[in-house]
Amino acid sequence: SFESSRNYTYSIFFGGIMSKVLIVEDDEQIRSELEIFLKGNGYEVDMVTSFENTLDDMLSTDASLILLDINIPYVDGTSVLKMFRKQKNTPVIMVTSKNTDMDELLCMSYGADDYVTKPYNPAILLFHIEAVLRRFDNSVAGGKTSFMGIEFDTNKDVLMRDGRETSLTKNEAGILKCLLSNKGKIVSRDEIMSYLWDSCEFVDDNTLTVNITRIRKKLSDFSKEDIIKTKRGQGYYIEG
Repeated sequence: SFESSRNYTYSIFFGGIMSKVLIVEDDEQIRSELEIFLKGNGYEVDMVTSFENTLDDMLSTDASLILLDINIPYVDGTSVLKMFRKQKNTPVIMVTSKNTDMDELLCMSYGADDYVTKPYNPAILLFHIEAVLRRFDNSVAGGKTSFMGIEFDTNKDVLMRDGRETSLTKNEAGILKCLLSNKGKIVSRDEIMSYLWDSCEFVDDNTLTVNITRIRKKLSDFSKEDIIKTKRGQGYYIEG
């Protein structure tokens, strides 16, 4: 049950960087249990409760991952997913009571990132969510992204602006990736260190301070001051 799995999974994921999950599930009881369970494990949760405009709700969300039930009112989940994939690449885990190879093939061919069948063990569902988020984060990290007029080549760990570039160390690049993947959210020092540990890098508290200072100096060399902001006693953030 959701309740019996809560404490077990909480000890695993507490201290990691938790993301927002959008639940698209028309069964009110399941939706409510999922909300309580995911919040209990540190995730933010949004829910679709009226299904006349499911696609619009999915397109407008800022969630990091979507749990999409295959059997929802007005239009089935696979059709919504197919239309959604034409506009956004937010990770989607399909949830269904069906369990055949054809159903799985259909979901994955329409763009699902994973597939879970009901009834599911909530602890296992949580592992699926974490695995998809990690996979998506790694794929996003393997390219280029832009912020505040600066281009960040995450393959080469290089910052570029107006024909100039500066290199980042692995730790500096990891910290910047962590903050950029959580734009608009305060990320604690412990969460940053946990993120680096998961990326096979390690810094202690003092080293983190030094690295933050170095990143700020390199950003200021591009005439971009105060990109990484400090929330005293809470952590760091980059405005979304």
